[in-house]
Amino acid sequence: MGKKKAIVVLGLATIVLAYISEKLVGTIEPVGAALGWSHVFIGIIVVAIEESAAEYVSAIAMAYNNRMDVMVEISIGSTVQTAMFVAPILVLFSYLYDFLPLVFNTAEMIAMILAALMTVTVVNDGDSNWFEGVLLVGTYIAIGFSFYLL
Repeated sequence: MGKKKAIVVLGLATIVLAYISEKLVGTIEPVGAALGWSHVFIGIIVVAIEESAAEYVSAIAMAYNNRMDVMVEISIGSTVQTAMFVAPILVLFSYLYDFLPLVFNTAEMIAMILAALMTVTVVNDGDSNWFEGVLLVGTYIAIGFSFYLL
């Protein structure tokens, strides 16, 4: 594929993705209101799961094939990308425009710190077992319930 064709395809894909994202937001708000979900729960749990579904399938396939190193890279890579690129961009935009505040409450900060500590604890030794997986899934479920109840 040539450079011009690649740019056109990338541009069209961006337009389609923006349209689908707008439809998702328009659809999820009434569903969240009907089920009593807060905006925080929708953003942290529902959209995060939907956004990374393809990555989760790839990570599960790698874990099934006993490629734990690749599975960890897939699982943690998108989170690191968000933390290192998306969050700073949001902070810059929130500084430039007063209508986009980026403020984390205490529960969100505790969840982020807990998630980071759990990840470091599990990944630090370079080894994994079923108990560490259960521990991570349990932590995610606990965080999900806490944001649901808030």
